[in-house]
Amino acid sequence: MKSSLLVGCTAVLLASGLPYISPAKTAAAAAAKPVTIMLDGYPLPFPVAPFVTQGTTMVPFRAIAEALSIQVVWSSKTQSVTATKSTDGVTTKVILYKNNKKAMVNGQPQLLRVAPLSRNDSIFVPLSFFSTSFGAAVGWNGETKTVSITSPKEKMYAEAFYAISSFKEVGFIPKFNSVSFGWTRIDATGELTLKGKDFYWPPAAGSVTPESIVEDAAAAGSKPKLMAVAMDGNGELTKLLQDPTRQASVISQLVSLASDNHFSGITLDFEGLGLAGDLPAIQQSFTAFVKQLDASAEAANLSLTLALHPLNSSYRGYDYKNLAAFADEIIIMAYEYSYENGPEPLNRVDEAIRLALKAVPKSKLVLGISMGSETAQSVAGPIGLAKRYDLKGVAFWRLGLMGSNTMTAIQKTIELKS
Repeated sequence: MKSSLLVGCTAVLLASGLPYISPAKTAAAAAAKPVTIMLDGYPLPFPVAPFVTQGTTMVPFRAIAEALSIQVVWSSKTQSVTATKSTDGVTTKVILYKNNKKAMVNGQPQLLRVAPLSRNDSIFVPLSFFSTSFGAAVGWNGETKTVSITSPKEKMYAEAFYAISSFKEVGFIPKFNSVSFGWTRIDATGELTLKGKDFYWPPAAGSVTPESIVEDAAAAGSKPKLMAVAMDGNGELTKLLQDPTRQASVISQLVSLASDNHFSGITLDFEGLGLAGDLPAIQQSFTAFVKQLDASAEAANLSLTLALHPLNSSYRGYDYKNLAAFADEIIIMAYEYSYENGPEPLNRVDEAIRLALKAVPKSKLVLGISMGSETAQSVAGPIGLAKRYDLKGVAFWRLGLMGSNTMTAIQKTIELKS
């Protein structure tokens, strides 16, 4: 999921009235400053630094292409690199030849301004190539020595959470592939309940009922999931996970509730496990519960989603690798770092994704993004990381917090359901 570049040529700006600085000193200062590649506002690692030749910014091809989900194949026989990307059923295939300005784009010749070059075992291409061939927006700032790339807008799986105060944005539901409705929770005794302070089955408001909202979501093609919420602040989860009889009851009630009310799946948001204590035992007990729930959900033709603390959080009660064997998808709740005091630090979000990818296939990973933390100006950052790692998609906590400006910003970055 990536790509769109505009043009990255350097311009030497001459200013009048400034003290004279010798070209040698200017060149030495520029050489000392490291080059940075920013992809969707976050640094992209690269093996060899970009450079400028013949007035054209040259960038390491493979590092950028793979971050834009472009498949790359090098042929030593023909000294060529083949780049392929499929978007919405349309495939773009580009063949570049080392030291040759002529490229082949979908079988048609195209002349590059500068031929691809090899440096330190890396192939370099003009920065503008990514905009003309793959639609990314690109730029080069010679003063700061920064290459900026904005990945192109593409279709991406997206889901949303719906809580008690989400009704004001109920109209956004059709835009999402799935919606998790947080209408039930585990109470202080470790039992499933439809009543509670923050998560409960909402009362009807005239003709609008919880059931009608779920039915409308399904009719719009947005798969509705019943979300069960639990916190272990008072040991309620511990009580549940240590009691097989209680577990069987909760699983039976949850599956019946989801099936009887026409949900397509179940989402578990069990938080607070593993802050302290016997971590292996905690992880094992939660995984055993998920295994049992998965078996019952599968028998009822229900999907199973897990919303989990990130692996770089304070809560270590979640064995991603073993849980992935039973879950259809895992949402990384990578939004507990700022505690809604501002945009989440992208380096922590990046770390959370990389740790999760060591244990779970990317096809099962969804990046959780909090609308309590992000704004219309910042939301492209975490979305960009989900695109960079080619995750299954993104999940937004929650409707009711989004706002039209942020929704517009999201739609500029990814293509949601119509």
